[in-house]
Amino acid sequence: MLNNIKPFSTTGIGSLPHLNADEAVDLILNTFDIPFWPQLPMLSFRESMTLQYAEGMPFLKIDELKETAWVEHGSGDDLTRFYESYTESSKIAVSEDCAAGLHAFLRRIKGRRFPFLKGHVTGPITFTLGLKDSSGRYLFFDEEMREISSMLLKAKIRWQIDALKQHADNVIIFIDEPILSALGSSSYLGVDTAEVQRLLSEAVSAIEEAGGIPGIHCCGRADWPAVIQTGAKIINFDAFEYFDTLVMYEKELAEFMSRGGYLAFGIVPTSDSINTVTEDRLLSLMLDELNRLRNVVKDSEAANRILITPSCGTGSRSIEEAVKIFQMTIRLKEALS
Repeated sequence: MLNNIKPFSTTGIGSLPHLNADEAVDLILNTFDIPFWPQLPMLSFRESMTLQYAEGMPFLKIDELKETAWVEHGSGDDLTRFYESYTESSKIAVSEDCAAGLHAFLRRIKGRRFPFLKGHVTGPITFTLGLKDSSGRYLFFDEEMREISSMLLKAKIRWQIDALKQHADNVIIFIDEPILSALGSSSYLGVDTAEVQRLLSEAVSAIEEAGGIPGIHCCGRADWPAVIQTGAKIINFDAFEYFDTLVMYEKELAEFMSRGGYLAFGIVPTSDSINTVTEDRLLSLMLDELNRLRNVVKDSEAANRILITPSCGTGSRSIEEAVKIFQMTIRLKEALS
């Protein structure tokens, strides 16, 4: 499946700054080789990374005025209904209230067929370290709620792949895990690395079992050997700032590439650097990193398994900056092809 992707094909990371879902979808469809649906956090706080996939979570409480959400343990009825309705093939929809961009995307591509489409899901670590209970404890540290969160996300994955497969020969799903860059810090002491590995591996397996292609996105430092061990087929990383943190793991990276893994270089910055960086600078940086990659993996074909993306989502930028980021991504691909 992945072998059909042309070298340096472009795609993007979930979020866009638009308030109009159709405009965001049109921009994506007119720009990227591998279209993806847009998350629109400026449109609604329900489209934030955590809340977008929390619909269906037992005990979930939402304060619309304060734009906050939490889990408040109550009677066991909610849990009982969740467990009784859940199977290993369960699919739980992502509603339009939580993903206007996804539903606008599905409407816009109706009747069309694509070689590849890309979706995304908030990863189980970012999800459970982004949502708290009423006492202020992260769900990750509640064994039952951590497991329910994993089950919920896997059901969302299955539904999303099923929806996108109606329009594509292949569906890529990125597990978005920005929190991986913060693990080990004082804010997340006590996070068990073996449990992180298990949850990520299960999400990867859920994507594959549903007929999708699993990728993992982290826009900072990460325990890349652990990420590689999840079985993800695509690793998306911030190549503008953090290439060195990946390429230092020579053995693991060589093994990943040797088994057909793809690297999605997030080479176009979505930070304030986008206002000063030049296209010549990005091309020079990308060529240098490709040379270093070839030296590490000892694979002359490594460049054939490279995708080009922005370093992260553009949801926190202006629309003008997002357009600039996307245009630079495309022009970099053209210069490399």
